[in-house]
Amino acid sequence: MKLVFIEGPGKRDTISKYLGSDYVVFPTKGHVRDLPAKSFAIDFNNNYEPTYEIIPEKKNLVADMKRKAQNAEAIYLATDPDREGEAIAWHLATILELDKNAMVRTAFNEISKKAIHESIANPKPLNYDLINAQQGRRVLDRIVGYQLSPLLSKKIRGKLSAGRVQSVTLKLIVDREKAIKNFVPEEYWNITAELKKGDEKFKADLIQYQEKKIEPTSKEEVDKILSSVENAEYKVQTVKRAVTYSKPPAPYITSSLQQDAISKLKMTLNSYTKCAQSLYEGVNIQGEGKTALVTYIRTDSTRVSLDAQFMAKEFILEHYGKEYHPGKFNEFASKDSAQDAHEAIRPINLKYTPNYLKDKIDEQYLKLYTLIYKRFIASQMSYAQYDSLTVDVVANDYKFRSSGKALIFDGYTKVYKPEDDDKKGINIPDLVENEIVVKDKIKTEQKFTKPPVRFTEASLIKEMEVQGIGRPATYAATVMTLFNREYIVTEKKSLVPTDLGVHVTEYLEDYFKNIMNIKFTAEMENQLDDVERGKTKWQDIVDVFYKDFNQQMEYASQQMGVSMPKAQPEPSDIKCEKCGSMMVYREGKFGKFLACSNFPQCKNTKNINEPENKITETGICPKCNGVVSAKYSKRGKLFFGCDKFPKCDYISWDLPLSEKCPKCNSGLFKKYSRGKETIVCNNKGCTYVKD
Repeated sequence: MKLVFIEGPGKRDTISKYLGSDYVVFPTKGHVRDLPAKSFAIDFNNNYEPTYEIIPEKKNLVADMKRKAQNAEAIYLATDPDREGEAIAWHLATILELDKNAMVRTAFNEISKKAIHESIANPKPLNYDLINAQQGRRVLDRIVGYQLSPLLSKKIRGKLSAGRVQSVTLKLIVDREKAIKNFVPEEYWNITAELKKGDEKFKADLIQYQEKKIEPTSKEEVDKILSSVENAEYKVQTVKRAVTYSKPPAPYITSSLQQDAISKLKMTLNSYTKCAQSLYEGVNIQGEGKTALVTYIRTDSTRVSLDAQFMAKEFILEHYGKEYHPGKFNEFASKDSAQDAHEAIRPINLKYTPNYLKDKIDEQYLKLYTLIYKRFIASQMSYAQYDSLTVDVVANDYKFRSSGKALIFDGYTKVYKPEDDDKKGINIPDLVENEIVVKDKIKTEQKFTKPPVRFTEASLIKEMEVQGIGRPATYAATVMTLFNREYIVTEKKSLVPTDLGVHVTEYLEDYFKNIMNIKFTAEMENQLDDVERGKTKWQDIVDVFYKDFNQQMEYASQQMGVSMPKAQPEPSDIKCEKCGSMMVYREGKFGKFLACSNFPQCKNTKNINEPENKITETGICPKCNGVVSAKYSKRGKLFFGCDKFPKCDYISWDLPLSEKCPKCNSGLFKKYSRGKETIVCNNKGCTYVKD
């Protein structure tokens, strides 16, 4: 028996199918050994040496793992192919007392039969540079989390947390909110000339005066321009024609896929994470069983293997024709900070087209897979070609410009439409230089600059990537932590900091400049990358960081902390239907909601977006015979709860009625669904139903 250790149980069936009965695939369900939760476990007097222990809830699993390892003829550590996976493999090797340089490490970028068998056939020793990079990150995060979080809880309020990446990400959201509130709009004007040659009309926008950029900012400036060009001669200065090219987009990396899943497919970050993991580990395809569909989903590299490029070439030639393949494979640049440990995210086998998988896998899986599939195929296709035309027209030293483009060859856009795809084409007459055109009219439009927009989950991840904060494996977890700590909420799909989030950020900015410095945090990530490359020791990075951080901790601890001032609720013009007092806006985990100002005497709350035709019918509580009435969660979902809460905690999705079933004398419930009301019996064996 050969023993293969993996992380997630979700891919066990897929890997077992490819390896066969000679192998036992054992999922560790993540880390089995870590820093203990109840102690600091960092020895500051011994070069920051960490102390690890078996995670308490994993002790039985570890015992089972050891028993199986004793009888195994070969052991393979096939945890995920990243820093975290390498560290888990190292912990496993330590627990199993394997030789430090044993050839046991095997990892695969994709869960395919070929990749798995090749990896099993070519095991390697553990990569201690990767392990040390993970240890450095873990120790840094433990120092910040275990020292700074208690300080926040003491100075502001209980059960708060801070983190090296988490806190600076919160700062991005808080800074954006402050920029929006402090924004002062500035006036500007657009001036467009509507011109014509014969019966053909076209528009040109004012861009320059005496060859210098012009941006009118007042009505007076606009009137001056209009008086100058009103009766002027309009002469074509230049006509530039060119064939322009549009390069295909790079295949997806973690951040770009997260962004498109959220913005294009309207997924939440949480649902995306689960869906992408399933596509990597394997999904059930009707008639074929569990099959992995995409390569490893945590990557910052746009690189594609030569095998995959040839696979794409064959597919493109067969389905689209020779002209749709560029001949030479397309290459894409990755960010300088990219670790390039894995390929870009792509389909494993192009035979699994979205059309083939339709009705064979879950719809949500299919949508995300289709996005990945089309983006990869497009990335390997020919450039799109356009016939572009730019015309400059002058009138009394004022220059107007008209431009457009028409598609000549669709190339990759046959599969994947770019965001700025111009479907209108060129709408300009055939003009020549020095030709006189006729002014039909001049249009002016007063506008004002707009404040920066709030982050969405997608745009926040993009900003984290641009700023170099965190790495692909940490983006989603960081954002979810901010939600869980109630530092941010969602309002109309935008991320808004709570008063608590703002206060925590301001406190950290006052006392911990480096922690809240975006460039400092990004540089720390680069230093950890240097550990992975074997260029530096993780202990040296921790030492430099800790000496400065410790001084800031001592200073912050000595200062008199002021508890967070209680936020004053915002008044509303809505009366409480229970006691007649005015309601106020308060903020909770899911955003703003209405609450009675007579709290705690009246505990009535309601969702801001509750329906106008609110259900007022009441029922009888099966638990205490009290009154059950309609409630609306902060997310606007209807449920029914006992009015004696919290003394009675009865809740139900349906309204319990006082009447009994005429068939079996059991309790009756009224169901509300899509505007329809149905009375049903609570007894599952009874068929009584009444509309």
